[in-house]
Amino acid sequence: METQTNGFYLDNPEYYNNRELSWLDFNYRVLEEAIDPNNPMLEQLKFLAIHSSNLDEFFMVRVAGLKDQVKMNFNEPENKAQLTPKEQLTGIEKKNRENVYLQYKRFNELKDLLKTYNIFITQPERLPEDLIDQLHNQFNTEILPTLSPLGIDAYRPFPKLNNKMLNLFVDIKLNDGEIKSAIVPVPTLLDRIIKLEYDGKKYIVFLEDVISLFIEQLFNGFEVINTYTFRVTRNADLTIHEDGAEDLLIEIEKFLKERKSGAAVRLEIDSRHIDTEVKSMFLMNELELTNKDIYRVNGPLDLTVLFSLVGRLEELFPELLYKPYRPQLPSSLNKNNVYDLALEKDVFFHHPYESFEPIVEFIKEASEDPNTLAIKQTLYRVSSDSTIIQALKNAAENGKQVTVLVELKARFDEENNVQWAKMLEDAGCNVIYGMTFLKTHSKITLVIKKVDGKVIPFVHLGTGNYNDKTAKIYTDMGIITTNPKIGEDAINFFNYLSGYSLKPDYNELIVAPFEIRDFFVDHIEQEIELHNEHGNGLIIAKMNSLTDKKVIKKLYEASQSGVKIKLIIRGICCLKPGIKGVSENIEVISIVGRFLEHSRIYYFHHNSEEKMYLSSADMMTRNMIKRVEILFPILDPKVVSRLKDILNLQLNDGLKGRIQNSDGNYQYNDAGNKHMNSQEMLMDEALLAAKEMRQSHINIGQPVRSRRRSFINKFKERLKR
Repeated sequence: METQTNGFYLDNPEYYNNRELSWLDFNYRVLEEAIDPNNPMLEQLKFLAIHSSNLDEFFMVRVAGLKDQVKMNFNEPENKAQLTPKEQLTGIEKKNRENVYLQYKRFNELKDLLKTYNIFITQPERLPEDLIDQLHNQFNTEILPTLSPLGIDAYRPFPKLNNKMLNLFVDIKLNDGEIKSAIVPVPTLLDRIIKLEYDGKKYIVFLEDVISLFIEQLFNGFEVINTYTFRVTRNADLTIHEDGAEDLLIEIEKFLKERKSGAAVRLEIDSRHIDTEVKSMFLMNELELTNKDIYRVNGPLDLTVLFSLVGRLEELFPELLYKPYRPQLPSSLNKNNVYDLALEKDVFFHHPYESFEPIVEFIKEASEDPNTLAIKQTLYRVSSDSTIIQALKNAAENGKQVTVLVELKARFDEENNVQWAKMLEDAGCNVIYGMTFLKTHSKITLVIKKVDGKVIPFVHLGTGNYNDKTAKIYTDMGIITTNPKIGEDAINFFNYLSGYSLKPDYNELIVAPFEIRDFFVDHIEQEIELHNEHGNGLIIAKMNSLTDKKVIKKLYEASQSGVKIKLIIRGICCLKPGIKGVSENIEVISIVGRFLEHSRIYYFHHNSEEKMYLSSADMMTRNMIKRVEILFPILDPKVVSRLKDILNLQLNDGLKGRIQNSDGNYQYNDAGNKHMNSQEMLMDEALLAAKEMRQSHINIGQPVRSRRRSFINKFKERLKR
């Protein structure tokens, strides 16, 4: 039964954005970065690639899930905007077709702009004749031997096409006039980008177009009447059968094989060469798709190839990239040893403005120190050549007690994590795979050391993964602490994960499932009560996505009571701000920029009894109900002050910030500082702090903090002007 609050039914679907359509709006904001003239040209190409990469995952998981619901005749609406699966798929198709059209329009515009730098992305038949001859020779010697044309007839059934792989569809006329079809898979181990030079110009052609140009050599004696490139996206969100599995690692390996051949959910066709409306009917029927599932595009398929293209061009045109930035020494750490400093105070880190290297060294030093007794860590996503993995192996080989939770169910990192799990087990680590039906998404490391005869737990807690590569492009935060209560919590947390015990009662940590959502609801209610008494209610929260209806409704109630709520949400936001009588005291800003905004920060004013938390969790139902997540308090007032400055900086970002209006649409933040990019400001701040630390020979103390305060004060003055 609906509940009425202040005369408004907060279950009204008009008060909510649909999750999937909100995600497409986020991906559109990524696309806008490819159009933003403030971004260098090669960076704009990267944003087109990011848009494509995001969309692949969206179809493999979200669209696939909705199509499964339709197949099972499930017609219940989702619980916020009240759209049925069919209605969601219809909305997705309409919005996404517009996005994809704009994506390829922008690609072709950037392709033309590259000509001013003598870079020509073209089709091979348009090359100078000398280059076509050179390319033909390369085709014969390097490409042709790797190709396998697959005829389709009674003796050669339609092949099982792998997920996201490029293929050529070919129609051939036989000598008796009969039309036959064949498919030519594009080899994945060959470089898709072929670079040629002639008369001072650089030409870029794609492998599939080269194969298409010389395709007749594969069908000697017959006439090729048409050919085009296509790509199938498949359902990759298949069920992992955890319950009753004797060994989850073996079950995951089976699952990975199944993923390659899930049901088709999207067919993409390069329509530059041919009118594919009729020609694609055969593929549609074989893949059991409809016309709504087909995307015919004016350009090469799978624009993630632009990552490689930029890699080819960046050395030639460094001026077309962002100005290089190297993460700086963390100002909270200065030149101190992290273990020595953590005995005195909590040490705060802000990546990628500040280097992730001290976190790597934290684990590496622990692996080598004879006073280290044990290391325990959760791993969700790690880099392919992880220094942290190597340190954990060394620790085990050095006789230390090493326990590692490797989350085998981390989507699209399952294969990588299976390999790490095996490697760590071989080195002597105690490896656990997570919990049944829950993903362990927490970011925590516990190092147990003997210091001056005492056993001390050192704890690292973070908002992001232990991945030294993504730590250079994701904004994340963390602390290293020897707070005894947090240390006790960390010990209990790992014992709960690795053994059999009831869920612990934690001192300081708030741990999902369930507890984090209840905690948020309780704190919002407290903010309402204190605001009713004192009139100064304020909540600021920064996260990747906001989807949980229970939390959203509680935020609406807070807004109705007059509490000011400021949300910085990069991606999905099911809450609609600015609705009179419902959410008029809520503002939502999204920042998409050079770095992926990944940190989660939660602030409650509580009548000046400020509460600040960082977390691995978003305010999403899946994070708070279906995952093991940690929300942890920031207890140092100086770090709280620094976090407030960062939040206010982003709320006033007028270059990259976009404000959501009451209709759910986003516009650039006209209320912000028109000349201020918060990410650039934070880079400048980190550079300034590092420079002053180098120039001085002081340990961490008031002088550096005073300089930071001066930097923030200058920013505030700029806002006033």
